[in-house]
Amino acid sequence: MRIIGDHRGMAILGRLDVRSAADARALLHQAVDGGQGDLVLDLGGLEFWDATGLGVIMGTHRRAGRLGRRLVLRSVPAQLQRLLVATRLHRILAVEGAVPDPYGSTLPLGATS
Repeated sequence: MRIIGDHRGMAILGRLDVRSAADARALLHQAVDGGQGDLVLDLGGLEFWDATGLGVIMGTHRRAGRLGRRLVLRSVPAQLQRLLVATRLHRILAVEGAVPDPYGSTLPLGATS
């Protein structure tokens, strides 16, 4: 797993799982703590994630909210989009390129098919 970027925008490359969660959490929290406004997290290079990795994203979302910031997910892989919808996390997380679903919440683009 590699994370590149700064306090305005970051990208996760590789795997976000139980083995990389502690390092990812530390880097993402440092980015949240060191900036203002939206923190854009590009997931286009994410190859694999597990529940621990999803927990890192949710923890970063909560931390950003406490500091008056917003975590925005960009280039979310299709499988993760489906997981966010299945767990209803798409209603909580900001996903760039989201579209309204028939019930008034938002779905990431491509999650409706």
